[in-house]
Amino acid sequence: MINWLPLESEQQLNELVQLSTTNEVDAVAVFKHSTRCSISTMAKSRLERTWNTGNKRIPIYYLDLLSYRAISNAIATRFGVEHESPQLLLIKNAEVKAHASHTSISNDIIDAL
Repeated sequence: MINWLPLESEQQLNELVQLSTTNEVDAVAVFKHSTRCSISTMAKSRLERTWNTGNKRIPIYYLDLLSYRAISNAIATRFGVEHESPQLLLIKNAEVKAHASHTSISNDIIDAL
């Protein structure tokens, strides 16, 4: 089961990026989701069924794109990763170490650590 953390402000984005640079976590994940897209809903459901970080500490944030598109734009600008929906990003040391979109979203992203 995923313990989703809502991502609802650029301040939170700054905080999660800072968190990614600490020893408190192994990385931080961000899932960008469009609640009106069937592919996004499928990717979210599959991720919820398969998410397993093993012994790695990876909090996962949920970004509702319809409500917080500006945060998605800030992520794209900050990390140089083109916006896609759905999209999963893995952030470590304030850098995107891996990202996936659409049907490529899976628990395999953890292997990038």
